[in-house]
Amino acid sequence: MILCLLWLSIALVLTGAYDPDLLQDFCVADNTSADTVKVNGFPCKDPKMVKASDFLFQGLRNEGSTNNIFGSLVTAGNVEKFAGVNTLGISMNRVDFAPGGVNPPHIHPRATEIAFVVEGTILAGFITTNNTLFSQKLEKGDVFVFPRGLVHFQYNIGASSAMTITAFNSQLPGAQVLPFTLFGSTPPLPNDVLSKAFRISEEVVKKISSKFAPN
Repeated sequence: MILCLLWLSIALVLTGAYDPDLLQDFCVADNTSADTVKVNGFPCKDPKMVKASDFLFQGLRNEGSTNNIFGSLVTAGNVEKFAGVNTLGISMNRVDFAPGGVNPPHIHPRATEIAFVVEGTILAGFITTNNTLFSQKLEKGDVFVFPRGLVHFQYNIGASSAMTITAFNSQLPGAQVLPFTLFGSTPPLPNDVLSKAFRISEEVVKKISSKFAPN
């Protein structure tokens, strides 16, 4: 019996033993590859074809247009836009806010987020799984962290435009923006489900859904 337990322990250790780090220097994403199978990353570009520019992303340079229903715009710097971060477990976003603009409640299922306020005054917060709200007024130069998978938001409470740079411990953190997730899914959630969940009439559900219907 003791010998069996010993062998079982060894087997469990060997089964759980793995190297979580990269096994190569880099793996620049090859977004033109015909290989459609993606396991925690995109196929690698041939290292002989990699250039210094593959590790450069200029997409966060320019201010995004905030002329939309939320008064904000997220410019993503993830692996879908920035091939050099493939398999490195990092990415960045730029978020621009008009006065009164909001980055509405949303979730990143695959990453913790940390936000740095470049300009403006932001009210930022997240809600825990026991429905406790942690929120904080942020000024230029402040940093705030949003734990992975929790509902969170940013709201420009200043009189002028604002901008944050956010970083993630994932090359593709994913995002579920709750208004669109609940009222703009394809196919749509049944109206009676939303009606019962929010304790509103189906007519109100239809009215809200019409604002978030896919284009």
